[in-house]
Amino acid sequence: MRFPSRHLLRLCLPVAILAMVSAGMPAPARDTPCPPALPAHPDVACLRALYSAPSVRWPSPEVEPGIAWQELAPLPLPVDLPGNPSTPAKIKLGRRLFFDTVLSRSRQLACASCHDPDLGWADGRRVSFGHDRQAGRRNAPSVATSAHMAPLFWDGRAATLEEQALHPIADPTEMSFSADAAVRRLRRDASYRRDFAEVFAQPRIDANKLGQAIAAFERSLSPRNSRFDRFLRGNAHALEDAQLRGLHLFRTTAGCMNCHNGPALTDNGFHNLGLHFHGRSRQDLGRYEITGDPADSGRFRTPSLRGVASTAPYMHNGLIPRLSGVLAFYNVGGARPRPPAASAAHADPFPQPDPLLRPRGLSRQDLQDLEAFLQAL
Repeated sequence: MRFPSRHLLRLCLPVAILAMVSAGMPAPARDTPCPPALPAHPDVACLRALYSAPSVRWPSPEVEPGIAWQELAPLPLPVDLPGNPSTPAKIKLGRRLFFDTVLSRSRQLACASCHDPDLGWADGRRVSFGHDRQAGRRNAPSVATSAHMAPLFWDGRAATLEEQALHPIADPTEMSFSADAAVRRLRRDASYRRDFAEVFAQPRIDANKLGQAIAAFERSLSPRNSRFDRFLRGNAHALEDAQLRGLHLFRTTAGCMNCHNGPALTDNGFHNLGLHFHGRSRQDLGRYEITGDPADSGRFRTPSLRGVASTAPYMHNGLIPRLSGVLAFYNVGGARPRPPAASAAHADPFPQPDPLLRPRGLSRQDLQDLEAFLQAL
């Protein structure tokens, strides 16, 4: 008796399975490296099987009730603001302005002084310095993903990139100038007059065009080729074992997806981590200073985690120098400052910590795996 060849069996088996399914019979189950009930710490073989599937089949993230989360995904192409379409010439002009000290009163500072491409488009300092070496009170966030974030700044005071681009020029601690004064300088430069006329088809330079050009350049920075992006695009081995374990922890036990979700890994919201130093010399109440709403006291915007390994130190005040410290901070549930025993009659409201903050009970290995994942972003 002769048996079919292996090649013939490979051809016939899918047909047989299809026949079983069409007849109402269940198809034979495939072997899977994952147990029926997923444990808290699945092994790497199981994780690779889970996360090699399309993201719609990934395990559900562990988020608090009511959180409107989005799945992790590659960054999309930036969307231009209506009325400010990006062109190669406009991006080139914006880049020139971004690196030019002409926009500062002293002619010693440029946008790139606080947003250096070699430092993840941040500056590597706890807080930035500005005119006459004045120290600011906040850390310079990276502008690499600014096209995907709104509102802008730690306190959300700018609605668009076009608006944001002009703020540092007028800030007395930063460039200590004004948009109008910067425009007058640019008008005296024949090369800038030529560049602006080419981009905007109008000979007159104004503050609106200045903001549009810088915003177009910042939108062009959108990073889309990290190790994690390659993994999301189907390269199942782009993440190492520790990074894959970190991805799973990020989405589940660590609770990171409550605030860091979607393509840009931010909810574009504001949260109080207890780092406001209420009532002390370095008090910073964040969003409350813009809205006046007591509920916003001590809240700061959620930064994107794209490229986060290159943008130390961390938090709005640069208080934490390393990623490992950030993870340890969240693992214990953030800061829990206590209100003073007696407050002045007209004192600002004491900020309440975000209810999303709670101890996570992660092990040292968990924290190391999470950091490895963050390094891949």
